[in-house]
Amino acid sequence: MKLKDGFDSNYRYVLVAARRARQISGGAPALVATSARKPCKIAQQEIDAGKIQFITKGKKEPARTEEPKPKGEK
Repeated sequence: MKLKDGFDSNYRYVLVAARRARQISGGAPALVATSARKPCKIAQQEIDAGKIQFITKGKKEPARTEEPKPKGEK
C-alpha cells in the first residue's frame, strides 16, 4: 500500500478512514458525490478528495531539568 499524501503512516490512514466510515454508517452525510454504497469506500473517497482533516496529539515537552530560579535573580 502506497503512503497517501498528508499521512505519516498507512496505519493512521486506516484509523482515519475507519473513524469516518463509522460516522457515515451512523447517519452522517457523505462529503463527496459518490455512487459507492459502502461506508468504507465513501470514507476513502472523501480522504482522496481532501475533505477529511485529522488532528494528532503533539509530543509532550521533556521535563525541565534545571531548577527554577527564585524571583529577582536572573
